[in-house]
Amino acid sequence: MAIRRLTRSRADAKVAGVCAGLADYLDVDVTLVRAAWVVLSIVPGAVVGGLLAYLAAWLIVPEGTAAPATADRRLARSSTDKRIAGVCGGIAEYYGLDSTPVRLLWVILSIMFGACVGGVVAYLVAWFIIPAPSASSLTTASPAAPAA
Repeated sequence: MAIRRLTRSRADAKVAGVCAGLADYLDVDVTLVRAAWVVLSIVPGAVVGGLLAYLAAWLIVPEGTAAPATADRRLARSSTDKRIAGVCGGIAEYYGLDSTPVRLLWVILSIMFGACVGGVVAYLVAWFIIPAPSASSLTTASPAAPAA
């Protein structure tokens, strides 16, 4: 039985492939790992610690050679269930949940810890990290022709 190794992913890398390698190793969507890394770096106010941890992982984790396994489903922002950018709607769609509790949880966690600014920053970062929905997931409806 071969030992499963943690390696950085070259195929799905944004910076150095650390989060993509963790996602491959844990068999989860890479966007979730990236979002968790950012949130865990921002929320406690340890942005410098998060950056240092990433740099350390970049140095410690070897670069992989194999192509990553393709995920059946990917986390993406929602194109149909959005209030601002579709972040909470996309998270809800990924987990098969109603988006209202996801939005409510986001707001409560932002307010509860006195991190309103951190909650807003985390949302903006999630907007940047979570990709837009792919063209194949969008349903195209032809617009009605204007009356002459």
